[in-house]
Amino acid sequence: MTPEQAVRKFYDRVWNRIDKAAIPELFHPDFTFRGSLGPTTVGHAAFAAYVDMVTGALASYRCTIRDLVVEGDRAFARMHFEGIHRGPFMGFAPTGKPVEWAGAALFTLKDGKIADLWVLGDVHGLIERLTRNAEH
Repeated sequence: MTPEQAVRKFYDRVWNRIDKAAIPELFHPDFTFRGSLGPTTVGHAAFAAYVDMVTGALASYRCTIRDLVVEGDRAFARMHFEGIHRGPFMGFAPTGKPVEWAGAALFTLKDGKIADLWVLGDVHGLIERLTRNAEH
């Protein structure tokens, strides 16, 4: 699988369809993940728990690729994340209101599978949105 195919399948299947069965297909067995919303994880099960945490807190969670650049076995994506705040999230009680934020993700592939993913999100902007939603 090419890095572009892996990134597109990752966001479409794992996040936008919440298809956790795609994790072993797309991720290397020693997959490492560092995200903005939680701890660093290693392995498929730990990442699946992270998916559950995010999608449990945010209904209709959606990831949209804004830009995608590929070089060799690496890919960089500029992202847009959004969902409806339905469960405890980032220390905020659910409001039922939409939240959205920008982010960037750096993927490294090994043997045609995602081996490492480093995501940096606009957590400051997300917290501002959560705060505004909680106040209104």
